[in-house]
Amino acid sequence: MAAQECSTFYFYSERRLVELTGEKARNLTELLYVLRFIDGAAIFYHTHHSFLDHHTVTPDFRSDFAVWTRDEIRDQMLAEKLGGIDPMEYPSIRQLREAILEILGEHIEQYGDPRQARPGNEFYFCRSKSFVLPTGRVAKNLQEFLSHMKKISSRSLFYHFFEAPLRLERRTNDFSIWLGDSVGMESLARHIEKLDPYVLTLEQLRNKIVGLLEAEIAGGKK
Repeated sequence: MAAQECSTFYFYSERRLVELTGEKARNLTELLYVLRFIDGAAIFYHTHHSFLDHHTVTPDFRSDFAVWTRDEIRDQMLAEKLGGIDPMEYPSIRQLREAILEILGEHIEQYGDPRQARPGNEFYFCRSKSFVLPTGRVAKNLQEFLSHMKKISSRSLFYHFFEAPLRLERRTNDFSIWLGDSVGMESLARHIEKLDPYVLTLEQLRNKIVGLLEAEIAGGKK
């Protein structure tokens, strides 16, 4: 495949400042109450930070809400429901919040709210403020894009695949948008879009993307 010139892809990375919001929940009812009004940055943090914090291993649950419900409220059934929410299915924080509220509200209505967290083990809401930084890496064709994809940090991968689509409400990840709109490789873009990062570590996600890019380039050389 010849080096196809196209619009430049600029790789960015992110740095996070995590802070307490001052809100906490002792039980499911309070969790539901706070979730109705808490900053969307808190929803994003508690459903996504594990992708970065555990970028080489896959935890049982990605959602902090699910982990706290299992470990502190001791409600395995609800924890599995909350843990089964795939953030990638929701194009906005608002819709992700609504999905969590619906599951939590229906569970409380059906089973009640009999347990309290132990003192000191309440759910403390945090939020993250992201600072987006240029990496100095740019790609003008597929070969350059592949080369950088092998070397970018996990934070850069996280930003383009998770943070930019959800926080900026883009229709999909930045890689698929560029490949489909700028390079004209709609099929490759769709294959990357269909990857399920919820069941992958960031390194596994990177390897999947690299494999698809290498197959595309090899196929173009035949």
